Amino acid sequence: MLDIKFIKENKGIVEMAIKNKKVKGDLDLDYLIELSKKRGELRKELDSINAERNQVAKEQNIEKGKELKEKANDLEKQYKEINNEYVKLMLMIPNVPSPDTPVGEDESANQVVRQNGEKPQFDFEPKDHEELGRELDLIDKETAAKVSGARFAYIKGDLAMMQIAMLNFGLSIITNEETLKEIAEKAGLEINTNPFTFILPPDMVKPSVLNRMGRLEPKEDRFYLKEDDLFLAGSAEHALGPMYMDHTFDEKEFPIRYAGYSTAFRREAGTYGKDTKGIIRMHQFDKLEMETYCLPENSRAEQEFMVAIQEYFMQKLEIPYQVVMISTGDMGIPDHRQIDIEAWMPGQNKYRETHTSDLMTSFQSRRLNTKVKREEGKNEFVHMNDATLFSMRPLIAILENNHQAD
Repeated sequence: MLDIKFIKENKGIVEMAIKNKKVKGDLDLDYLIELSKKRGELRKELDSINAERNQVAKEQNIEKGKELKEKANDLEKQYKEINNEYVKLMLMIPNVPSPDTPVGEDESANQVVRQNGEKPQFDFEPKDHEELGRELDLIDKETAAKVSGARFAYIKGDLAMMQIAMLNFGLSIITNEETLKEIAEKAGLEINTNPFTFILPPDMVKPSVLNRMGRLEPKEDRFYLKEDDLFLAGSAEHALGPMYMDHTFDEKEFPIRYAGYSTAFRREAGTYGKDTKGIIRMHQFDKLEMETYCLPENSRAEQEFMVAIQEYFMQKLEIPYQVVMISTGDMGIPDHRQIDIEAWMPGQNKYRETHTSDLMTSFQSRRLNTKVKREEGKNEFVHMNDATLFSMRPLIAILENNHQAD
C-alpha cells in the first residue's frame, strides 16, 4: 500500500502506475483523496467528542453524556462506512515502478540487461526435457495424471536426487558469509553480508494475511481450503513475508535474511494450453525462496545482491542465462522493480525464466505494519525483497543443456 500523502503529492505518477500496470477496476484518485479528507475530518470530530464525553463524565452530566454518545455513535457509523471504502480503494492501488522499469503491455517489453555463458552446440537435434525425462524414466506425468490429474508429475531417481543436491548447494551459498562476501565483491556491492537463516515455513496462509502481503489476487490462481479458510501458499515468501506483522525492529538488527524451502501450489489459471509439455508450469513444485527485510536506503542494493547470488548459482552450474528487467505490464502489483533470470533451454530453442527477484520497497510492510525504529527515534516502514534461489526449472536447464546423443 502506498502512503496517502505520497498519492496526494504525486497523483500523476500514481495514475501512470495504475495505467501501466493495467490495474482492473474503477480507481478514481480524486474520489480517494476526497474520501481521505472526509475520513480525517470525521476522525478529528470523533476525537473531539470523545474528549468532551470524558469531561462530561467527570462532571456527572448524564443528559449531556447521552446526547454526546448518540452523536458519537452516528459519527462512528459514518466513519466506518467511509473508512471501509477508503481502505478498499487504497488496497487496489499498485506500487509505483522504478524509473528504470521498462514501460510496456506485456513480456514483449521486457529488456535483456546482460547474458552469461555460451549456448551448447549439438551435432544432433537436441531433445526437450519432457522427452529426456520420459526416456530416462526421470519424469512420469502419465502416472501422475491418473493419480492427481493434469499438471502434476512424479520426479524420479537421479533427477529427484539432483533436486535435493541442488537445495543443499543453494543453502551452502546463502548460509556461508565468506561465499556471500565473494559474491558481493564480484558484483561491486558494498553491502552487509550477513548469511540467510534457513526456514521450513507453513504451506498454508490465512486469506487476510495474503491480502496484507498484496498477494491474495488473483484468487483464481490459488488453491483454497474452504472448510479451513486457508490458502495453499503459491511461494514460501507468502509465509515468510508476514512473519513480522505488527512488529517494530531496532535499526541495528538489519539486514534480516531468510530462506524458505516449501512446496508451491498454483492453479495456473489463465494458462490453458500453455506449457503443457514437460514440467515448466505445474500445480505443485518445490522452491527455495529468499526473503529479506532492510533499511529503505539499502533496498536497491539488497535486490542487486540477491540477483548476484542467483547469477553465482547459475554460473556454478554452468547454465547459459540472461538477466532481464521486467516491464510494467508483466510485473506484480506490489513490485517496484522486478528482475528475472532466464536460462537457455536448447530443447525449446529459447530462454525460459528460472529465477525472479522482486523489490517491494515499503508497499508490503505498510500493509503488514512492519516498521523499524531508527537511531534518532523515528519509526518508518521497512523495505522488503524476495527472490527465487532454486526451483525445479534449473533441473530442466541441466537436462536440456547437458544431454548427449545417446
